[in-house]
Amino acid sequence: MSSPPPSSRFPLGLDRVQPRAAGARPAADTLLRPQRPLQQAADDQARQATPSGLGLDSAAVRQRMVQRLRAGGLQCEPVLQALASVERHRFVDSALVPQAYEDTSLPIGLGQTISKPSVVGWMLALLFEGASARQRGHLGRTLEIGTGCGYQAALLMQLARGVVSVERLQPLHERAAGHLAELRRGGDLRLVFGDGMLGHAPRAPYDSIIAAAGGEQLPAAWLSQLAPGGRLVAPVQRAQGQRLVVVDHTPQGLVSQELEAVQFVPLKSGVA
Repeated sequence: MSSPPPSSRFPLGLDRVQPRAAGARPAADTLLRPQRPLQQAADDQARQATPSGLGLDSAAVRQRMVQRLRAGGLQCEPVLQALASVERHRFVDSALVPQAYEDTSLPIGLGQTISKPSVVGWMLALLFEGASARQRGHLGRTLEIGTGCGYQAALLMQLARGVVSVERLQPLHERAAGHLAELRRGGDLRLVFGDGMLGHAPRAPYDSIIAAAGGEQLPAAWLSQLAPGGRLVAPVQRAQGQRLVVVDHTPQGLVSQELEAVQFVPLKSGVA
């Protein structure tokens, strides 16, 4: 019985092997499957890298954000220092971490957002221009309306001598409590689940009041809880859109001024 003829494809004779050119690499579509998870992991890491190539836990990344804000006109040094020290990426969803230090607002769920760093910095700087803050060098006792994810409350802890932050949405209140757990142990920070339109009378009066939501008018409770020499900064809805309003409690009474257009979530009463 004769043996079958040798295959014309395999095994391949040595005389038919073509040497690979020096430095040549196999085509991408010939990549072995066991290597794919490694490549995908490398691609994921590259997508999460910041434009500067620095890790998000690096102070240099936040300093770059501060430098951009300074170049854009923000000159209040205490606010800039707070923005440089508070890690914004810890207050956003993991999928949004690569955008944490861009000057953009980001969703935090339930139709709410974390404001742009430039807007947050601008509003905090406006608080520092109030008579009480100028005299003391800090924001004193501060009331925040709309805790959200807790980022601005963390900044306020760097700038004030006691912070009360009110949130009407229970899931956000609980999330912020987790984000701020360490700060609450080390400072005077009170997180309140309640109707922000009512302010928080038990800790009133406040040297500084700041709101992250705008209604058609400023609630009377906020104005009554503003201490003499204190300042309030909040958005208010006008016919042409929201405007930022600053109210000072002067010896002559409450004096208000309207500033640039802004865009915040609507101010609502009650809790949910």
